[in-house]
Formats: sequence, structure tokens, C-alpha cells
Amino acid sequence: MRTEIGTEVRLSEYKPPEYTIDAVDLTFELDHEASVVRAKLTVRRPAGTPLNTPLFLDGDSLTLVSINVNGDLIDEENITISPTGLILRNLPDAETFIVETAVRLEPSANTQLMGLYATNGNFCTQCEAEGFRRITFFPDRPDILSVYNVRIEGDAKDVPLLLSNGNKVDHGALDGGRHFAVWHDPHPKPSYLFALFAGNLGMIEDTFKTMSGRDVRLEIYVEHGKEARAAYAMDALKRSMTWDEERFGREYDLDIFMIVAVSDFNMGAMENKGLNIFNDKYVLADPVTATDQDYANIEAIIAHEYFHNWTGNRITCRDWFQLCLKEGLTVYRDHEFSADMRSRPVKRIAEVRALRAHQFPEDAGPLAHPVRPKSYMEINNFYTATVYEKGSELVRMLSIILGATGFKAGMDLYFHRHDGDAATIEDFLACFSEATGTDLTQFTNWYHYAGTPNLAVETDYDANAKTFTADITQTVRSGVKQPGDGPRHIPVVFGLIGPDGEALDYTSVDGAEVKDGCLHVRDARQTVTFHGVEREPVLSALRGFSAPVTRIPSLPHDEAQLLARHDSDPFNRWDALNTLLLRALTDATKNGINGATGVSEMAALLETIAADETLEPAYRALCLTVPGEAEIAREIGTNIDPDAVHAARRGMIKVLANQCADVFNKVYTATKPDVPFSPDAAQAGSRALRGVLLGYLAYRPDGLALAQDAYGAADNMTDRIGALTALVHANPDAQATLDALADFQNRFRREPVVLDKWLSLQATVPRHETLDSVRQLTRSQHFSWDNPNRVRALLGAFATGNPVAFNRADGEAYRFFCDAVARLDAKNPQVAARLMTAMRSWRELEPGRRERAKGALQALTSKRMSRDLSDIVSRTLDVA
Repeated sequence: MRTEIGTEVRLSEYKPPEYTIDAVDLTFELDHEASVVRAKLTVRRPAGTPLNTPLFLDGDSLTLVSINVNGDLIDEENITISPTGLILRNLPDAETFIVETAVRLEPSANTQLMGLYATNGNFCTQCEAEGFRRITFFPDRPDILSVYNVRIEGDAKDVPLLLSNGNKVDHGALDGGRHFAVWHDPHPKPSYLFALFAGNLGMIEDTFKTMSGRDVRLEIYVEHGKEARAAYAMDALKRSMTWDEERFGREYDLDIFMIVAVSDFNMGAMENKGLNIFNDKYVLADPVTATDQDYANIEAIIAHEYFHNWTGNRITCRDWFQLCLKEGLTVYRDHEFSADMRSRPVKRIAEVRALRAHQFPEDAGPLAHPVRPKSYMEINNFYTATVYEKGSELVRMLSIILGATGFKAGMDLYFHRHDGDAATIEDFLACFSEATGTDLTQFTNWYHYAGTPNLAVETDYDANAKTFTADITQTVRSGVKQPGDGPRHIPVVFGLIGPDGEALDYTSVDGAEVKDGCLHVRDARQTVTFHGVEREPVLSALRGFSAPVTRIPSLPHDEAQLLARHDSDPFNRWDALNTLLLRALTDATKNGINGATGVSEMAALLETIAADETLEPAYRALCLTVPGEAEIAREIGTNIDPDAVHAARRGMIKVLANQCADVFNKVYTATKPDVPFSPDAAQAGSRALRGVLLGYLAYRPDGLALAQDAYGAADNMTDRIGALTALVHANPDAQATLDALADFQNRFRREPVVLDKWLSLQATVPRHETLDSVRQLTRSQHFSWDNPNRVRALLGAFATGNPVAFNRADGEAYRFFCDAVARLDAKNPQVAARLMTAMRSWRELEPGRRERAKGALQALTSKRMSRDLSDIVSRTLDVA
């Protein structure tokens, strides 16, 4: 396997920096073809660093123009330059000294979009995780915190905006039509949080008064003409700032907070101190171009990046192994924010669906790793669902274990003790232990080991003794070997439900600690006995999904039926219903839809849910949603035939649509809006319910006309794309569907972010011939290999959202996809590597597809790959 050079980095080998940088003074002389960056580093030799210790400065793709120490040129024998940086020797015998460098960059040629790059005539930076070394020579590691002073010089006409972190302290005109701006960030920060933007954008502004009475200027920059579409992002920002003050006592600390939206960006957004850089798809929204999910994503991601100001910026991570410290914690915070802004039960179900779709397969496959990894080859490949989503679940479990008061006390201590620090998971957990007196030693297993714990629960009721016994066994399912893993501390929030759906009490419990409705499972096997239970109960376990675990075997059928009808916990009621749907679908996959059992029973249950107006519409929409093909495949587990899965799901939808037609039509008609569009949660819920119902009804004989009418009548993107999706999935070859696709393309031909929806929809048409369409679309004027959004919208959607076409039995789609990823790798290794994770589950396919997928992956190994892509491919193939 030919690949770029790289060495494994291990947590066990961490050493504090031999030198620190007190201050960084940067001057940018911007030019698209040849920018010059001048850096003045105030270097400090900590006590204990020997005098003869060399100084290593990371550097990547830099052309060195000059270098000096304390103003003196360096002798050649005292400097070594390599592809990864430079080494300085025989440094001054002083506690501090100055290193000055000048380097030349070519932003227009930077297709990796890491470091300083050009995008649509503008200049932008992305430095996380290791992009600052592509800007200047620097010890590019997160435990070096420095005060930054930044001077930016550029053409006043081409780049009227000159932005960086902190507060602007000076600006003015220069000769030759150029100008400058100087920014000072008083808060020491690691290099990955540095940001610069220079260009020409429109702007909306507002102010926010903090809880201490300070006025903060808020500015959001977007393409000219799209300023009105940033209004919702501004509203979300202000609500985020208020929420963080009220919930966590965190106040913003600069005079200005800025967001810049760009179209070429590898990530969703970046939390750079005071200057957040955003992918424009997570800023721009109006009813015509954005769906309700777009609005929700904007709200969540604006909040996430703002919340990083404290959990990530003011307190950063010591090393990249601690990535979950900032990301898992901040995901938890943005989840809580969204739950408060919208519907807590609906938000929780959405979180768990995402966790099961992305993180559980990651834990079970070759890309499994602990929430805090022990080693890595390429840190870019550890921005994963495990770090983010499972990391968030660990924080959520802490809040359950410690209770609201204890959790707040721990967070308050963490903010107080580690403000200005580069911290570790041990630092974080120590604050909760100290604040509450709780021993969290066993809890750390969640951070140290990969895998998803499974809880096997067997229950028994003794009517004479009035005792109910639960025998609980925990085991760990993981895709990697990990000696030393032990039982986890699993908080199981629960309730006991009687045969008529009533809540049952108990007088005492033996065998486990039970507090505030939470049963604490700590042993590999644990028998818990509830005394004084008057009637035979069903155990409603893991309410609110209190721990990221699986249950195999899952609920018996009669118990799932009872919970699906009566559980007072919204999550567990949905989960029981989803379990019943999955069982019917797996049965249909094995035996055909006509041989599946319990379909009429499911139809009756769905009719009850659909018509129950005591349930919020968004919740009903989730309950009525048929599990996707990937979810069905995960339930089956091995020897997956994607064609059979697709046929079963499509057949199930048709059967349910016909059996529930009267109720579904009635509810669909009743939820037709009669008020102007609003992105609020209530209206969004009603649109979600209508969309799910239309998705069923489109499969009926009159469904084509119904979906066609819905498309024509739509006055917002949610309804429009919902109707178009119903047309494409139910009747992909109908002329009405082709006409609607053409209309959508023409209507939004000048809106790239909206056309991404059109690309994704065509990539997910569930038929084998879609591969030919995707090939053709890669040559379309609407697609660009240079833009991550276009690539993800087409190739990403095809690989992860179209199991029947991606997993063609002839293996042609695997070969196409691997070739496409290899092509992308030459331009943007980070995006290529993340796309390749779509093939992590190839071993679960039936033998023919399995061998063809393996062959396509192996063919990649003969090509030159970046370190990013090579790491993913080798782990996916399990190559040592």
C-alpha cells in the first residue's frame, strides 16, 4: 500500500512541550498566488528544559523566505528543514527569545481547504486539527496557548473585509490601493483556533447585552444578496447566548462575535475564538430554500459553535486524544439547547436514531475506537460519531448518575478550575468526583474502551411473594480487540407498567442501587428484586435512552405491544413501536411480505398513533416512520441481501398504506396548514406528519396525483422536497416525477445549496440504474469535485442513502465509488477519507457482494493514497 509518510501517535507517549509560545504576532500580505506570512514568536523555555534542547516548529507545504532569532540570521548548521517542519539548534541562553519567520503560500492552489486557502475570490482559513502548520512554522499542538496579534493587509477593492480573532484595534489605508486591519485576542488560545477571513461579503448585525450588562456586537457575513437569509441564524445566536447564561452561567467575553459563511468548507462549522467560520448551508435559510430540518440544523450548529467559547476555547484539550472533552461535552450542550427550544422527546428520539445509524455500526466494525482513542495515524479521521455522539452520551449519563444538582456543581467547578487550561478527561471527571464525592473510577471504562454494551434482561414475577426479579447481564460488542475491558456503570432509568398500562409501585429493591427512578447496573451479571409489586409488570427499561447500549434479546412481543400502546415515557413508547416494525420488516425480508406476520396488528397500532391528537404531530411522525433499509440490515446482522431488504420495506409501506388509507388520508387532510409559514417547532411538526403520511399514500393507486398536487401547491421547501421525495421513491419513472425533478432543477438552478438536495434525491432513487445517473451527474454543471458540499450531496448520499443501488450484485458501484474517492483524495484527503467510511460494513453483506466490495477496496491499495485515506482503507480491510 503506497501512502504518504506518517507515524502512529500514542496517548501513552504524551510529553509536555519543551518550549511554549507566549505571544504570536502575525502579518499577512495577501495575494491569491503568493501570500506572505510573517510570524514573530515569543518563545519561552520552561524550567527544566535543558539549554541545548532544539526547537521544533511544524510546517507543511511552506516556502521559507527568511528566519532569524532575536534579529540575527541563523547559521545553516543550526537549522534543519524537512517536509514536516524545521528544527532550530543553539538557541539563546535566555528564558524567552524571539523567532521570526517569513513564508510564502499559494492560497489559490490549496484544494485541501486546510490552512489558508482561496474560495470564490475570498481568503479563508481552517486550522483544526493541524492546519496552522500550513500557514506558518509553529509548534502546532493544542497544549500551547498563546496571545495573538494579527495584522492583515490586502487589496481594498477585492477584500474590503479583513477579519480575525478577538477585537479589532486598528485599521487604515496603505499605498497602492491596499489597506490593513489589526486584531488582538486577549485570551490565550491554541493554534487550531486561529482564524482569518478576507474578502467581500454582505453583513447583518445586531447587539446582545450580557448578564453583566456589557454590549456585544454581533455580525454575520454572507454572500451579497443573501443577507435576509441569515436572520434565523442571528436569532439562534442570540437565543444561544441567553441559554448559556441561564443554564450554565457562561457569559461571552469579547466585544464582538462574528460568523462568516463560505461555500467551500470541509466541516459544518468551526468555533474559532470570536470568528466562527461556517459552511453556508448551516447559516442561510428562508422558507423557499430551506427545510424545517435545515432550520433545526442551523439552530443546533450555531449553538454548538457558540457554546465552544467555553467548552473548547476558554478550556481547550491538552492533546487530540482529549477531543471528546470539547466535542462530546459541547454536543451534549447543543442537544440540551435544542431540546429546550423544541420538543425534548422528539429531539431525544432523533439523537438516538442518529447514534444507532452511525455510532453503533462504528463500534461494531473495523473503525471502532474508544471515545478517547489510545493511538491514531491521522487525527482528521477521529472526528467521528464515537467522539461526538457517544461522547455526548457519556456526559448525559454523568448528569443522570449525579442528578441535576450534582452535575451543575461539577460543571461549575470545571469552569472555575480549568478556565485558561488545556485539560484532560481526568481533569473533567475529577471535578465531578470532588464536587459530589462520587467515585467515578468504573465510569472511566466508557472512555477507555470501544464497543457497545449489551444488556440481556430476563424477568420473573412471583405472584405469591409479590416480587418482580430482573436478571441483567452486560457484555460488550466491539469490532476491535481490547484486553482489560470490564463492566461499565450503566444507569438504567426505568418504570414498572401493569397489564392495563398503569404505573406500578414497589416497596423496596435488593441487588442494586436505585435512586430517583434510576437503577445502577455495575456488575457483569446482576439480579435485582423489586418487593411489594401488586400485579405482574412489564419493565420499561432505559427510559429516555439513559445509556448507549443495545438489548439482545429485545423485548418479547407482548411486552413490546404493551409499551408501544401505554408507556408514559415517550422514548420507550416509540422504541417499542420501532422494535415491532423492525421485527415485521426482518420477517418480510426472510419470507416475503406475504409471509410476514403481524402486519395487520402493526397497521392497527399505526392508525391509533396517527389519529391520537394528544400526541404532538412531530412525535406521531417519528412513530409512523418505517425504519430505513440500513436499519433493517443492522437488525438482520449478517449475510445481508440489500435487494431483499428493499423489497420487504417497499412491500411493507404499500401494505400499510392500503390498510391505513382512510385514517392516513383523514389526518393528512386535517393537518393542512391554514396560517403563514413559520419555522417554529409546532408548524414543523405538522409538516413532518403530513410528509410521512404523503410518503405512504404516494404508493397507493391515486398516490401519484396526490404527490403531484402536493408538489404544485407547496409554498415552502419542506413541503416541496417532501412531495418530490414521495414522487421519486414511489414512482421514479412516472412522467410527473420527471417533470417535477426538471422543475426543481430549473427553479433553483442558481442556488447551489438547494441543488444539493436535488443531487441527493437523484442519488437515492432506489433502483440499480441510479449508478448510471450518478456517473452522469458527476459531469453536470451543478457538480464540482472541488466543493465538499457537492461531493457529499451526490457521492455521500449515494453510498450511505441508497443501499439497493450502492450494493449492486455486480459490484460496479463499489468500483465506481472507490475510483471516485481516489480521485477526490488527490484534491481533498480529509473529505475523501470521510466518504470512505461508507464501506465500513462490507463484511456483513452476503458472500458475493462481500467479495466484490473487498476487491474494490483492495484495488485502492495499489494506488497512491494520502495518509488520511490510507488509514481508513487499511482499518476497513483490517490490514495490520
